[in-house]
This record gives sequence, C-alpha cells and structure tokens, in this order.
Amino acid sequence: MLLAKGDGSYGKTINKLAKAHVLVIDDLGLAPMTDPERRDLLEVVEERHGHASTIVTSQLPVGHWHEQIGDPTIADAILDRLIHNAHKINLSMKGGSLRKKYAGLT
Repeated sequence: MLLAKGDGSYGKTINKLAKAHVLVIDDLGLAPMTDPERRDLLEVVEERHGHASTIVTSQLPVGHWHEQIGDPTIADAILDRLIHNAHKINLSMKGGSLRKKYAGLT
C-alpha cells in the first residue's frame, strides 16, 4: 500500500482489493500496526464489507487484535466489520511445529 501511495496507484489498488471475490489477509497482528497501516486496512475492510469474503489468519487470538491494531476507534471499526457475521475457526496444536515435523520431506 505504501508503494501504491508513492506511485499514485493507491485508488486503483484499493478498488482491486475491494472487487476480489475472496481476500486472504495472512498473519494479521505479527507486529503492532502503524497509523497508515491501520487506516489502509480499515479502508479495504470497509470497501469489502457486505460484498465479498475476507479470510484472516493470525497466530494471535482474536481477543488481542484490538491491541495490535492500535487506535481504539479504528480498531473498533475494523473488528466490527471483520468479526460481525464471521465464521471463526480456532486451531490449537499440541506439540511442535508441523513445519519441523515435515521438514525432511520433499
């Protein structure tokens, strides 16, 4: 999104993301969001809300997303749109990483 703002294609990029039938946001919450990041996420989620499917993956429990997003008002708006009518699938794995377990397979 930063590059799109720099080269003038931000609006076009937002439109592409808004029109995709399914958007996957992978690893949400790996680091706290900056103000531009949370505003970009809000814009994308707002444009998609009620029109298209958005899949979000995260290692962080949903209860901690608000804190990682940062600004309480923007976090409320993002989470309201993502969580409302969402199907939540919580995966818990006992033991080590499956990547380590299958690392020797090619």
